[in-house]
Amino acid sequence: MDLRGALSYCPIVAILRGVKPDEVEGIGDALIEAAVTVIEVPLNSPQPFESIRRLAARHAHHALVGAGTVLETADVARVKAAGGQLIVAPNFDADVVRAAKAAGLAALPGVMTPSEGFAALKAGADGLKLFPAEIIPPAVFRAWRAVFPADCLLLAVGGVGVDNIRAYAEAGASGYGIGSALYKPGRAPAEIGKLAGALVDAAKA
Repeated sequence: MDLRGALSYCPIVAILRGVKPDEVEGIGDALIEAAVTVIEVPLNSPQPFESIRRLAARHAHHALVGAGTVLETADVARVKAAGGQLIVAPNFDADVVRAAKAAGLAALPGVMTPSEGFAALKAGADGLKLFPAEIIPPAVFRAWRAVFPADCLLLAVGGVGVDNIRAYAEAGASGYGIGSALYKPGRAPAEIGKLAGALVDAAKA
C-alpha cells in the first residue's frame, strides 16, 4: 500500500509517540479495526525499531507502517530493515528525503512555509506535513492549495482532532496526523480503538 492509496482509504495517520514494543501489536490491531491504515512510530519512543518491526510483520498487508521524528539519514536504513515503508520528520532535511526515496520509502517531511514546501517536493517528498497545525490554520491550507500542485498531499499535524478536522478538510487538507488525541502511553487498545473510530468518522463525514 502506498501513501496516497492509504490516505485515500483513510486520511488519519496514527502517531504512537512513546509506544513500547510489548503493547504495539494490540494497539495496531485496534487501529486496523477502526480502518486506520497509516501508523507512525516516532524514533524518540522506547525501542522504536522493534515496534516498527512488530507492526510491519503483523500489519504490512493492511497498513503503511513507518517512523516519525526521523532526523538522520542513517536511521532510514534502520527503518527499512525493520520493515517500515514511511519516513516522517518534523522538519525538512533534503538528505533525509533523498535517502528515503533511494531506499524505496515514502517521505513526508515537516514544513511551515511555501519555500520549504516547494524545496521538499523538489527533493522528492511524497507529501508535506504542515507542522505544527496549531499555528497553521485552515486558511493557510486554502492558500497553499492555490499555488501547490493540485495532487500534492498536504497533511495537518499537531492540534488536530474531531472538532476541527472538517475545517481542515474543507480547506483542502489531504490527511491528519493525530498524536496525543489518539495515543498516550498507558492508554488501553480498546480506548484507542474507540478514539480512532471517532476520528475516522469525523474525517470521512
